[in-house]
Amino acid sequence: VRGEEAARMTKYDSLEVSLTVRDQIEARAQHPDLAERTFLLEGKRAWTYAEFRERSVRMAQLFRTRLGATDAGKPGRVGLLLENCLEFSSIFGGCAYAGLGLFALNSSLRGETLAGLINQSRAPLLIVGEALLPEIDRIIGRLRNVHPENVLVLPDAGEGLGAYSNLQACLESETPREPTPPEVRVTPETDLVVLYTSGTTGLPKGIKNSHYKLCMTGRNVSALLDLQPEDTGYICMPLFHSATLFGAFMSGFWAGSRIVVRERFSASAFVPEVLQYGVTYWTYIGEIVHYVLAEIEKAYGRDPERIRDELTRNPRNKLRIALGAGASPPDIDRFLEWLGLEDMFETYSSTEATISTSRRRGDPRGSAGEILDPAVRILDEAGRECLPARLDRAGRITNYASAVGEICRAGSDAGLFQGYFENPEADATKLRDGIFHSGDLGHIGIHDGRRYLYFDGRTEDWIRKDGENFSAAPIARLISEHPDIPLAAAYGVPCSVSDELVMVAIKLRPGSRFDPEEFFDFCQEQVAEGRMDPKWRPDFVRIVDDFEYTRTQKILVRKLRSEHFDRNRIHDPRIYWRERGDTCFKRFAAADLERLRDRFSAAERLHLLEGQQAQSRPANPD
Repeated sequence: VRGEEAARMTKYDSLEVSLTVRDQIEARAQHPDLAERTFLLEGKRAWTYAEFRERSVRMAQLFRTRLGATDAGKPGRVGLLLENCLEFSSIFGGCAYAGLGLFALNSSLRGETLAGLINQSRAPLLIVGEALLPEIDRIIGRLRNVHPENVLVLPDAGEGLGAYSNLQACLESETPREPTPPEVRVTPETDLVVLYTSGTTGLPKGIKNSHYKLCMTGRNVSALLDLQPEDTGYICMPLFHSATLFGAFMSGFWAGSRIVVRERFSASAFVPEVLQYGVTYWTYIGEIVHYVLAEIEKAYGRDPERIRDELTRNPRNKLRIALGAGASPPDIDRFLEWLGLEDMFETYSSTEATISTSRRRGDPRGSAGEILDPAVRILDEAGRECLPARLDRAGRITNYASAVGEICRAGSDAGLFQGYFENPEADATKLRDGIFHSGDLGHIGIHDGRRYLYFDGRTEDWIRKDGENFSAAPIARLISEHPDIPLAAAYGVPCSVSDELVMVAIKLRPGSRFDPEEFFDFCQEQVAEGRMDPKWRPDFVRIVDDFEYTRTQKILVRKLRSEHFDRNRIHDPRIYWRERGDTCFKRFAAADLERLRDRFSAAERLHLLEGQQAQSRPANPD
């Protein structure tokens, strides 16, 4: 947070209670100006700050009753598999009051991965949304710590719960009519929630988040956005995602604001609900910004004047600010103009919360904001600091090889990063010789003597799509299970809208041929069986006769990544692709490449196609 934001904290920063979520909830529920103020809205349901406190305390009492005494051998942990709803917040609040750890699982997880994370957490209590109950049915026999009677289901219709218990019925029958907070010791350092990000191998990594980290990120973001009690936030991204929990929920809670909660994002519902609820701030990922803009164009006939009359100047339009990452500069321009925003903060950050920047109006176009932390640096593979980028008149980097490197932080501490949950190997990989390695590529541009950060994608082992990071390794492994594909490599390639797309290069068995329809069905089957996350499905497929290898016989992914789907650079351009809504892969022709180039150019992302090819890095001799 910059100096001016640090000095502009909200009126509720003066609450003299400790930096625990438990104490902060209690203080707001007792504050004369906040207790009866609406905090959360979902459809026709609404909770005040006092009601949020009461429901959180009731959850805490239920959890403590079910878990009994806890210790190192029987840890106080709660697993959660749930879409956005008001109860998500009271489960979070219940763990805060009870001094428990909440393991917020991605609701798209399936099969072995889901079972593995629940087992790894050693949580004896699991709360599941009824719509997701079939996924638990499939794995219940593999769960080592959760017995069916401790699977509590948040009901939709409340029927057909089988051996599992109805969460609402348990709250009524197993907690006092007027519950009081459990008498447990909770400090700012107490871990509250584990959020997940993918690892390079094995299960997704759990990132620990203490009461202090949650309070401080809420305080800092609310200051950055200048949130006040009169503001209304809009949550449509998953609450198990750090951008939503930190940037939307905790910031609005800290400021005493009102928050509208939606189960999931809908492009068609966005504008009507922003107008209906008087939404003033929103958190986003780049791709959904693009979808909202497309929906506005469709709704108002691509007529700029009509958009201004019916949306920009609409007296019901209160939206003033947005916070997120991955939106292209033209999309930012249009969103600012069409929604009439004061500002749109394009950020660079992660769940680890070690490196963070935020771009605001007046900052260089395409940047993720000024680097205020002198410990943040761009390092090459040898650990040397990269040079600032030099640009030509078209804005392209002329010294790509010496300017683009990994975004790192070489400081005496790791910021708010507390480490990964029971994963010392991941800690050692992330923090090496006092340097935090983000796994992201970037470069620094110097403007008026200030350092600005530019995001250039993930390193070879990682892919970032739709605001989530995941490893390329399990994608390649799953593709290699196809009977005609003995070897595959997966990697991220440029996207004209946001983040990256998934591309796989495959080597076919002798005598086999690539069937685009059959391969599409194969990927769909992997998703349906829970083995492949929907985001992992390839967007591009490249056929190779053989791969190039390093001296240690690793596939030379960097060359594949630098060539991506550029038919002009590939000697044998057997490439297939799928677009949104396609039900089969199709041949990627020269005309398709030119059409994509036009999209990248319009989005001011052409450098993602050209920059890394113009000066690709030398191959790693290892």
